[in-house]
Amino acid sequence: MTALHYLTVAEASQKLRNGEVTSADLVEASLARIEETDGALNAVITLLADEARAAAAQADGEIADKRWRGPLHGIPIGLKDIYSTAGVRTTCHSRLLAENVPAEDAETVARLKAAGAIVVAKLATHEFAFGGPSYDLAWPPARVTSRAGLIKTAAGRNRPPARNPWNPEHVPGGSSSGSGAAVAAGLCAAAMGSDTGGSIRSPAGLCGIVGLKPSYGRLSRRGIYPLSWTQDHAGPMTRTVEDCALMMQALAGYDPRDPASVDTAVPDFAAALKAPVAGLRVGIARSWYAEAADRETCALIDGVAEALRGAGMEVRDIELPDVRDFHACGRIVILAEAYGIHRPTLAAAPEKYGQFFRDRVRLGAFVSAADYLAALRMRRQLTDATLAAMAKAKVDVLLTANQYGPAEPFADSQTTFPFFKKPYLTMPFNVTGMPALTVCAGFASNGLPIGAQLAARPFEDDALLAVGHAYETARGDLGRRPPV
Repeated sequence: MTALHYLTVAEASQKLRNGEVTSADLVEASLARIEETDGALNAVITLLADEARAAAAQADGEIADKRWRGPLHGIPIGLKDIYSTAGVRTTCHSRLLAENVPAEDAETVARLKAAGAIVVAKLATHEFAFGGPSYDLAWPPARVTSRAGLIKTAAGRNRPPARNPWNPEHVPGGSSSGSGAAVAAGLCAAAMGSDTGGSIRSPAGLCGIVGLKPSYGRLSRRGIYPLSWTQDHAGPMTRTVEDCALMMQALAGYDPRDPASVDTAVPDFAAALKAPVAGLRVGIARSWYAEAADRETCALIDGVAEALRGAGMEVRDIELPDVRDFHACGRIVILAEAYGIHRPTLAAAPEKYGQFFRDRVRLGAFVSAADYLAALRMRRQLTDATLAAMAKAKVDVLLTANQYGPAEPFADSQTTFPFFKKPYLTMPFNVTGMPALTVCAGFASNGLPIGAQLAARPFEDDALLAVGHAYETARGDLGRRPPV
């Protein structure tokens, strides 16, 4: 029997409706799992135990009174600590916002709460979703349980970054590091991350879970601390594609107060999972990763392709623009916009930032207006070229690697400018704004997960989830849990 803390959202929701468990049971299982494992994982920044218990009691009363709000009702979730939460500190894992307590929830948080989801914890991230994994962020222990989260215990103490539950000596990926670790290890049933160059999909792939970067404009970013106004995406991180669909149903929809939000119809994401996928065409962007990825990764991506064929899809190679062009374009945009956001505080109080963030974001000072405008123009060209290549090859979905190999050890992660190494395989879909879904392709010989990416045309998120669900069904349960 699956332990309560490892129930998927769909499984837990069904048991709640059947009366087999209560929301209080699920929340207590989540809190117990945090107590048991977070000392090794460092995934939690602020633990909301009292609030979660009160919300669970309310959810149980509503469900008993037949006022069921939907499949997220009574389900414990976590939030990357760049999501504003009313009356609860939102730190962005930085000294700069150590005592920041927002007055209102981010729009996505408000929608999740309206759907009945219960926030049990605010989760670790790289500083301002950019600088990490860092060891120089002064932070109190995770056992902060007050509503505002302003307990001063052990202030000034350095706290190690979030760790990979498959092997704590390896990184969990970033910047949604705590979200990836928490979902994989069963600290919560689902979590929210953000993705500007791959920060949902990187930890999803390295932690063996599912992560969706929706189409740009599909989810509101209002109330989420920005890194790059024109490339930031909010999105769910879960243990199954089905759970991603259930989260999207609550999250998606137009927000007139987010200038990037697109006023378009919200599909029935859960129903879309049942749509037939036989006959769909999948294009493998093999040139992006084949020369640089390790053999195990290449073999596992081939295995994903075979599973898709087994589900009735046609798989063929496709030539897309060079991944290095996407990476250069996206990196210029991120650096310029991040520097624009942080320039005043970098000038006034540079010492309040960790070294990685401070050094990385300062590069944006060297991006000229001409460089930035050229990158914006290039972004449009790359997007058009990608969609044209898909049309020419007559493919509906793209498949590529999520990373070049399994998670690296922390000892190899302390690089100030990691983006000067290999181009990020996740960056193309931030540049194009296309929806991209990371699923677990399998495991490397060292036991660490390897992810695969699927992507679709803008606002075909529902079709993308259907393909991901078909892959998971064909693949079957991988039958592994992190050893933590």
